[in-house]
Amino acid sequence: GDDLTGQSDRRRTAVRRADVGFIYQFHHLLPEFTALENIVLPQLANGVARKTAEARGRELLTQVGIAERADHRPAAMSGGEQQRVAFCRALANEPRLLLADEPTGNLDPSTSDQVFAALMALVRGTGLSAVIATHNLELAARMDRQIRLDAGQLVPV
Repeated sequence: GDDLTGQSDRRRTAVRRADVGFIYQFHHLLPEFTALENIVLPQLANGVARKTAEARGRELLTQVGIAERADHRPAAMSGGEQQRVAFCRALANEPRLLLADEPTGNLDPSTSDQVFAALMALVRGTGLSAVIATHNLELAARMDRQIRLDAGQLVPV
């Protein structure tokens, strides 16, 4: 409900950091940090105490089924595991809105299905609003609501 168009860059950044989570097709994890550290960092930037941030990170990793990978760096994890860490990072600050652009687009079909299921469980479990862009019609069919972009217009499916 806030009009941010006239707000300062600092204010818009604060709103994005606190209220919006982003997931991209490629995970964009920081390679020099562990899975847990990648989830903790955005929380620290948002003023959360390290101990609290680590507990939240471990909880999220448990929810997506990769708690045992907390101390691994991205290069030591599969693509599906890396994307699950990216989901956790996006949800770490408990945003009100999640924006996901082809979040499983770079994964094989089986891994994509597993990772998408984990994402939907997180979204539905938190009551989070999510906008997920995908070309995968099979995944889109599993969403609560579908809208298609047709010649620049949004069309309900």
